[in-house]
Amino acid sequence: MADLVCVSSKVIKDSGIQFGTSGARGLVEQFTSDVCVAFAYAFIEVIKKEFDFDSVAVAIDNRPSSPEMAGHIINAIKSMGYGDIYYGVVPTPALAYTAMQDNIPCIMITGSHIPFDRNGIKFYRPDGEITKSDEKAILNAEVEFSPVVELPELETSAFAAQEYTQRYTSLFEANMLLGKRIGIYEHSSAGRDIYAGLFKSLGAEVTSLERTNEFVPIDTEAVAEVDKAKARVWSKEHNLDFIFSTDGDGDRPLVADENGEWLRGDILGLLCAQEMGIDALAIPVSCNTIIEQSSAFKMVSKTQIGSPYVIAEFEALSDNFTRIAGFEANGGFLLGSDVEVNGQILKALPTRDAVLPALMLLSAAKTTSIAKLVNDLPPRFSHSDRIQSFATEKSVAILAYGTRAPQSLLSNLGFDETIEKVDTTDGLRMTLSSGVIVHLRPSGNAPELRCYAEADSLEEASAVVESVLSKVQDITIPAQ
Repeated sequence: MADLVCVSSKVIKDSGIQFGTSGARGLVEQFTSDVCVAFAYAFIEVIKKEFDFDSVAVAIDNRPSSPEMAGHIINAIKSMGYGDIYYGVVPTPALAYTAMQDNIPCIMITGSHIPFDRNGIKFYRPDGEITKSDEKAILNAEVEFSPVVELPELETSAFAAQEYTQRYTSLFEANMLLGKRIGIYEHSSAGRDIYAGLFKSLGAEVTSLERTNEFVPIDTEAVAEVDKAKARVWSKEHNLDFIFSTDGDGDRPLVADENGEWLRGDILGLLCAQEMGIDALAIPVSCNTIIEQSSAFKMVSKTQIGSPYVIAEFEALSDNFTRIAGFEANGGFLLGSDVEVNGQILKALPTRDAVLPALMLLSAAKTTSIAKLVNDLPPRFSHSDRIQSFATEKSVAILAYGTRAPQSLLSNLGFDETIEKVDTTDGLRMTLSSGVIVHLRPSGNAPELRCYAEADSLEEASAVVESVLSKVQDITIPAQ
């Protein structure tokens, strides 16, 4: 085995793993020791051409497969002559923020919200998330390495968790949340050992809810009905003012108001950006249209779905604006510039974060209710859901059909009205004569087809999504 030499690009290609909208994702069995090492070697080889560093930081989520993957990656880091810093289970933004302050790259082992039989790897340069061009360079890098089977002993540092907590507790007075009763839906979130202490340090009374030993794939864009019901029960049972949760790696928030109603991620992002006095926003095309119509911002740029596209837009916005941010429909908030908050400088964090929008929402609701903040917005509602285990090839074929014959696809989906506008920025987004928006898009992370809808009532938006997803499964694509 010691004499065997592998080439990173071939190992990665043979694995079948590709980059999605957020990192490299695949089945657990695809992330063999050689594949993990190949990704680490390729990443470091690409990044060292642009940055000087002597160490690489690593962290994981709570998936059963994550510790072993981290061990293989740390073996690769050591083999390349770099120091390793292992932060154990922490939220992705905690790892990214700490590494950025130390001016070193980092690697997060996480599959985010996808099921536990899958996993993934996220890569960060010393200045933030890797770019789409970095992804291509990693896939194509031809770095030779020899496999190492024996896993190292991992010594965990608590520094990233401490730095991340300090980032936010330093912005507010210690009694900001005094009298607030906050529930934390912990499940298997990577940040579950951090959040209670963070909210308590700001004066809140905290109730921990449903911590699990098994990994729970929470998708903040498609909240399960069982989780909707749980939140309403918890809110009444514990007399809660607010419920906070995240996806698996803690970069997408899931928050509920005083009534236990979960907020849409883009509405949370809108309220956060308003409270922070952001000048210019970059948001994916799937976000609610009330954001771009809001008079609160000087500029709102629409991008493809995925944090790399949002981050890429920050550079263009920085030419004309100083307070820059972005967020996604899943709620992840990206801070594109340093911003002053309560007389303190909050440093830029150009990666999805769950804690900042939650705290800013609570700040905005100090003299009112969260429900009122939401109800005061224009009555425009979004809903989304997905079909799991839906072949990507079929999704692509449906979108190709809809792009060349959108009216025909719409009819096959059961709509008897005309299309006013078609947007193919990312997927197929159709604005109908009634004002309803129907948006189909394959997931970039898993074999899933997502449907987003926007309408003047939540009931209508939900009904559109349900109807489209039921009909699209049996759709027959006519020959060209």
